[in-house]
Amino acid sequence: MLTIRTLKEKLANGSYDASLAHLYCQGVEAMGPYKERIAHVADGYAATFGKDENAEVAIFSAPGRTEIGGNHTDHQRGKVLTGSVNLDALACAAPNGTETVNVFSEGFGMTSMDISSLEIVPEEKNTTASLVRGILNAIYEDGHPVSGFDAYIISDVPGGSGLSSSACFEVLIGVIINGLFCNNEVSLPRIARIGQYAENVYFGKPSGLMDQMGCAIGGIITIDFKDAENPVFRAVDFDFAGAGYALCIIDSGADHADLTDDYAAVPAEMKAVAAALGKEVLSEVDEKDFYKAIPSIKAAVGDRAILRAIHYYNDCARVDEQVAALADNDFARFLTLVNESGKSSFTYLQNISTYRNPADQPVAVALAVAEHLLGGEGASRVHGGGFAGTLQAFVPLAKVAEFKAGMDALLGEDMCKVMYIRPVGGCTIAD
Repeated sequence: MLTIRTLKEKLANGSYDASLAHLYCQGVEAMGPYKERIAHVADGYAATFGKDENAEVAIFSAPGRTEIGGNHTDHQRGKVLTGSVNLDALACAAPNGTETVNVFSEGFGMTSMDISSLEIVPEEKNTTASLVRGILNAIYEDGHPVSGFDAYIISDVPGGSGLSSSACFEVLIGVIINGLFCNNEVSLPRIARIGQYAENVYFGKPSGLMDQMGCAIGGIITIDFKDAENPVFRAVDFDFAGAGYALCIIDSGADHADLTDDYAAVPAEMKAVAAALGKEVLSEVDEKDFYKAIPSIKAAVGDRAILRAIHYYNDCARVDEQVAALADNDFARFLTLVNESGKSSFTYLQNISTYRNPADQPVAVALAVAEHLLGGEGASRVHGGGFAGTLQAFVPLAKVAEFKAGMDALLGEDMCKVMYIRPVGGCTIAD
């Protein structure tokens, strides 16, 4: 822990410049806004909790994440390729010596909760408090001490962007508790699992583990979820910019309202195929057995479910091929696979448009314009859940300005963001 005054002095004298440049994937000369952001979160903490510059605090960070390969494969315990990005949630926090947790998030306000009991509170379902309580409970059950704390949080990971703002928040809370009370003894993969646990059990939302793992671990990682309790992950060392390409995430501006049924139908239909073959999820069904069974199960599960299962098998195989291509420094092959995945999502997975309103297809239009602007170079695909939300594009560095201008002209100012793969996951910036 260090005082707010000392933190600001170190920011001013450049003590953190090198580590921040590494964290945010920019040159040291560009650290001004990042240091101002840290000072802002410290000032917000002091103002919100009635502290002065002698108060001892710590600064924590957790990044958003991007899905690079494996679209709708994690919920079938399949394979994914994911990476953390240089947008993050940032917190200034300190223990408060009570049994109360106070979390203030800019744009959302204050959440205060009594943690004398860490049992599920039914009234907290679908709230920030439920996530915090669930994370505290899991860390406590792992044998670590927990107590009350105050935290002031800001985030530039936009909600509904496919960059996993919820998982980012969960990982940040885990990192705060780990740093304040556990001597950072809780591993980042465990923090990811704890975040998923809190979201599933306390918050009440079923979810896979890809988002939390992508936010917690950092860098590019490939994950095989076949063993649900012990997913296998490994780092993939590759620099997109070094290969001459920028990673762009494009917000289609489409409305997420009334899409719950569309999202839910994807895992439900894949699981229906698995159930028709006596299994729970598609990773338990051998691909050869699936193809042999199509004539006998097609009428029961429906044609779209069959197509979505085909996408699952193909995209899992593509993840392995993408990892191999990056390992071989064959970026041209990697781009081909990204485009193939995008076409599979469009044709087989069918998560581009809802088809309930055929005249309304904003994601499809955005994909078409992106493809036109790329002019046969790079790659583009739907990103995340689909139906609304975001696209992902790998754009030649020489074309970035033109591509961004074209997408922003279609969708609105700054709807296309150029991002970098952050090499660090959840972490303590200063303590």
